[in-house]
Amino acid sequence: RTEFALKEIMSSGAAEDDIPQAERKTVTDFCYLLDKSKQLFNGLRDLPQYGQKQWQSYFGRTFDVYTKLWKFQQQHRQVLDNRYGLKRWQIGEIASKIGQLYYHYYLRTSETSYLNEAFSFYSAIRQRSYYSQVNKEDRPELVVKKLRYYARFIVVCLLLNKMDVVKDLVKELSDEIEDYTHRFNTEDQVEWNLVLQEVAAFIEADPVMVLNDDNTIVITSNRLSETGAPLLEQGMIVGQLALADALIIGNCNNQVKFSELTIDMFRMLQALEREPMNLASQMNKPGMQESTEKPARRENPHKYLLYKPTFSQLYTFLAASFKELPANSVLLIYLSATGVFPSGRSDSEGPYDFGGVLTNSNRDIINGDAIHKRNQSYKEMHCLHPGDLYPFTRKPLFIIVDSSNSVAYKNFTNLFGQPLVCLLSPTAYPKALQDQSQRGSLFTLFLNNPLMAFLFVSGLSSMRRGLWEKCQDYLRKINRDIAQLLTHSRSIDQSFLQFFGDEFLRLLLTRFIFCSATMRMHKIFRETRNYPESYPQLPRDETVENPHLQKHILELASILDVRNVFLENTLDDY
Repeated sequence: RTEFALKEIMSSGAAEDDIPQAERKTVTDFCYLLDKSKQLFNGLRDLPQYGQKQWQSYFGRTFDVYTKLWKFQQQHRQVLDNRYGLKRWQIGEIASKIGQLYYHYYLRTSETSYLNEAFSFYSAIRQRSYYSQVNKEDRPELVVKKLRYYARFIVVCLLLNKMDVVKDLVKELSDEIEDYTHRFNTEDQVEWNLVLQEVAAFIEADPVMVLNDDNTIVITSNRLSETGAPLLEQGMIVGQLALADALIIGNCNNQVKFSELTIDMFRMLQALEREPMNLASQMNKPGMQESTEKPARRENPHKYLLYKPTFSQLYTFLAASFKELPANSVLLIYLSATGVFPSGRSDSEGPYDFGGVLTNSNRDIINGDAIHKRNQSYKEMHCLHPGDLYPFTRKPLFIIVDSSNSVAYKNFTNLFGQPLVCLLSPTAYPKALQDQSQRGSLFTLFLNNPLMAFLFVSGLSSMRRGLWEKCQDYLRKINRDIAQLLTHSRSIDQSFLQFFGDEFLRLLLTRFIFCSATMRMHKIFRETRNYPESYPQLPRDETVENPHLQKHILELASILDVRNVFLENTLDDY
């Protein structure tokens, strides 16, 4: 490629001898860096997606080359313009690749600060109009690069809750797609229009709008803030375990999704992250930080995001997480998936007889032929049964199941005596409740944004910012009281207390109890299957049916003027 570039220079009218040696070297060096960067970037695809150590040095080398390439084209722009014919879209491509590197580094590390870095590179491309000339060239593949850049930028903005930017980008992308399909009459028009539909549905997934006084929408973040989790108080005896790894698995039919992220997966990943810090002050490349400059705050737990994984993929990632789990650490498994129910009556009641959840909807294919399992003796291959998780209970395990067959996981057995908790969603919601399943599960919404979920079940669809903030303050008080109830309970299973020392798990547990108490007090949630459950069971009278907590929920309902949707004398109704 370097020789080709030099021949191009010669054919542009200048004899090779006329080109100063320094300028020829500049072009040669640029071509070398460009080739090397592409080679390393393409090699990232071959790295295993699981395991946290093997990929770091390779990522470091790739960042290194891209950093040199970016600085090199800045320093020698004039020579590269004149002698190489460097186009603005090519600079945009380099910036886009650096943005992708930061985004993938975020996916690998779960460190939200790298999202900010990806955002800054993607923003620069838009502000400096690097791709603006692409539409003048008669090359559809270049326009596709531009469209893909928009799609990637939108994903990063969604993850950073920059909804105003997302809306602008969607409008621009829509115009670009229209122009692209009009000019080139391509076959991928349907696919690109589907991308637009998906992101539009994703933006509108929240069932409640928080409004400023001028009726603009307030963007609320649901990552862990400094005041998020209730603080541990003196006298609270809890374990020292820390959440280190999480598998977030999504396979819900018809649920809003964008890229390979369902709305439930999106909400849960945010519940397991801290608010991002800006990395602008840190000059070190990812993977190259000096050990003396460790951040004061604890890191986010590492996450794997698995959309519709096959059983073998899921087990591979589970095994990798289990293997690399540090001492005194917890592995979290979040399952948002369609229920698989037992196909017939079974004589035994073992861990494979209650069904489970379906992690992948594809039929098994052998030699290209789909197997139709009409024979009832076959069990669904991609169903994750409670028994499939037994080997991993050798270490502390925290499981959340959001499914129509979540109760299959009530029949767990703690074989190894390690801390083990399963939080299980209701298996059905009241028919009177407006069906919102396409916009995400109500149970997961309670774990991600409990106030929004409370407003939704109370029949509210919008709220002023001032009242929202007042209710958030009151909810923090409720969380503190739930923490007191849980840690002072005499009959609670010790597993709950073992996990309560970790901020993320503490917040999930308090939100779970708030969710369960709210549903038990609500007038239309009257069937047992409408309530969340847990393994081990919580002592109801000390937690989810505690009169003190019920009084708080009624008080919150009074602030919102929706007390009429809740039962006043709940204890009398059981």
